[in-house]
Amino acid sequence: MPLTLQQKIADPNQGVYLIGTTPPKAGTADDKTRRIAKKLLARLNEVEYDGLVVYDIQDESSRVATERPFAFHSTLDPREYSCILREQARRDVITYKSVAQRDAAEFNQWLSDSKQQYQLDNLVLVGSPSSNGTIKLSLSDAYQQLSNHEADFFLGGVAIAERHAQKGNEHERLIEKSRLGCQFFISQAVYNAQATIDLITSYARSCRQQQLTPQRIILTFTPCGGEQTLEFMQWLGISVPQASKYRILDAANPLNESIKICRDNLQQILLHCAALDIPLGLNVESLTNRKEEIDASIRLFRLLKATMELHLAEKQVA
Repeated sequence: MPLTLQQKIADPNQGVYLIGTTPPKAGTADDKTRRIAKKLLARLNEVEYDGLVVYDIQDESSRVATERPFAFHSTLDPREYSCILREQARRDVITYKSVAQRDAAEFNQWLSDSKQQYQLDNLVLVGSPSSNGTIKLSLSDAYQQLSNHEADFFLGGVAIAERHAQKGNEHERLIEKSRLGCQFFISQAVYNAQATIDLITSYARSCRQQQLTPQRIILTFTPCGGEQTLEFMQWLGISVPQASKYRILDAANPLNESIKICRDNLQQILLHCAALDIPLGLNVESLTNRKEEIDASIRLFRLLKATMELHLAEKQVA
């Protein structure tokens, strides 16, 4: 019997390969939503993946002063889209949930509905993008609410290498999130390999010192088709070294150049972290709905999965 996504994530000897996506705009009719899902999954027919990640898109304008490069549009409830994708793809789905907008009672009801009505099993909880604005529920309180809830969820958290580069304590946050129930982590999109290497190294060292079993870190990668997407990536807080910016902007084919950069970054991470015994995984997304960038994300997925599979094969015979 094939392993479930939960079993693969929990087994450090298994590769884990995910595709990230966002729900359609709020108000999209059900039949159109199903056509959008079908079109996405048709693109994915050429690759073998373990599951899908559905993001909960929020307006993050309170986090930065600069204008958002792409206009913000509310989306359908990620739970609805997760159900449609799970039904059509026959694959496990991980659903993101931003927790700041609901108080404890509302979030508790959201958990009940997610399990009973939507039959969700896999969640990633996300806190407020900034300390500005109204925060009805903190991330730590949301973890506590979930741990006290009668429903059982397979829980993940986010890992942000850029935050580690700034504050030096993201590895401690991962350990605390594990204590609160997280069984895996999904990173922000990786364009700064060294920041990711530093985070993974610090996390591995602290786990070893505290005699803790490290959780899997699933690394996210995304193609970049040009200046506007690059601006959006930086607006989201993704660290892009200047040399990588110039490689993309000055290339005859920016999308293909960004794919090469992502491949180079993954190879660097695998090289420097091979001896750390941190199980890794891959999540590939497109940050825009442009057809060329979505198609490029499929090419990127194929290349990075082959890179990771080779690494795992070499590790097993070392």
